[in-house]
Amino acid sequence: MGGTEHLGVERQGATLVLTLNRPEAKNAFSIPMLVGLHDAWIEADADDAVRSIVLTGAGGAFCAGMDLKALAGASGGFAETDPYRERLAADPDLHWKAMLRHHRPRKPVIAAVEGVCVAGGTEILQATDIRVAAESASFGLFEVRRGLFPVGGSTVRLPRQIPRTHALEMLLTGRRYSAAEARDIGLVGSVVPDGTALKRALELAEAVNEAAPLAVEAVKRSVYECAELGETEGLARELEIGWPVFATEDAKEGPRAFAERRAPVFHRR
Repeated sequence: MGGTEHLGVERQGATLVLTLNRPEAKNAFSIPMLVGLHDAWIEADADDAVRSIVLTGAGGAFCAGMDLKALAGASGGFAETDPYRERLAADPDLHWKAMLRHHRPRKPVIAAVEGVCVAGGTEILQATDIRVAAESASFGLFEVRRGLFPVGGSTVRLPRQIPRTHALEMLLTGRRYSAAEARDIGLVGSVVPDGTALKRALELAEAVNEAAPLAVEAVKRSVYECAELGETEGLARELEIGWPVFATEDAKEGPRAFAERRAPVFHRR
């Protein structure tokens, strides 16, 4: 599973680590990065050996959002015949899939945030499942201050993830938030010392990896599919998703391992 010039892709056990790698631009999205992300999400879901995904950034930053100049071709050194640009032209929806606006990986995605995580960085963050931030990390949706609109999904997702008043304050003021504020309003789950966000994210990923993969993926699916349903409909859908898990071999292995006082060995069956 390979990356691109602006995206590092590395396997660490059952975890796929994706590293946004344009530190000179605070890891702003570029065409090669978007193409790499798109392909990585698809390939990770297709690879049963991958049980979790960690998304992070290089050089002490997470992501400063969209590099509008590079995308427009005004900078970045990409020729019109560049294969990355050709991929984007062939699939007009590719960048939205890459940013997880139009795609939801079935594997859990854990964000490890150091430094700047603003604009499109905060938008892709909302598509991750578990979020760890370093103490000096900063967040924000600055679009209204630039006469723009956060079309990466924030006006839909943010009010569903944090209290509406906090979501509207972030969206309408365009101000910067500290990691502590982001944790207080529920945008991130934990704050750790600078330089340790990736370490903590990998620890969480390992905990996910130790669980039964079919159960993990079914739980994630149920949470998202049932989120906007009424209680009666949601409970019915939960049974549809969750009950088949009990018929798997892994569902037998878990209790058996517990009774035998050993670590379970799950096989995704």
